[in-house]
Amino acid sequence: MGEFDFSNAREASRYELRRGDDLVSVLDYRDDGATVALTRAFTVPTFRGHGYAAEVTDRAVAEIEALGDRRVLPVCWYVADWFAEHPERAGVLAER
Repeated sequence: MGEFDFSNAREASRYELRRGDDLVSVLDYRDDGATVALTRAFTVPTFRGHGYAAEVTDRAVAEIEALGDRRVLPVCWYVADWFAEHPERAGVLAER
């Protein structure tokens, strides 16, 4: 996935995965300074079926982990399923 650009579009409260000028996948969030609620993963229909939602989720979780001062609340069903498939990343999850 080296040809993709990942960014945190803070003004839109979402992480974005782009290929050139094309928006491929997004992950919406709410950040209260302590917890980042990952609220909706979405892949543009023409790009679906290639694992891009997983890629944007993986990169977003890595960025949150790197910050070191926030926990993740997986509100979106897709993100919850992603964490179920990646138990090694569960250390960043918020307590429920």
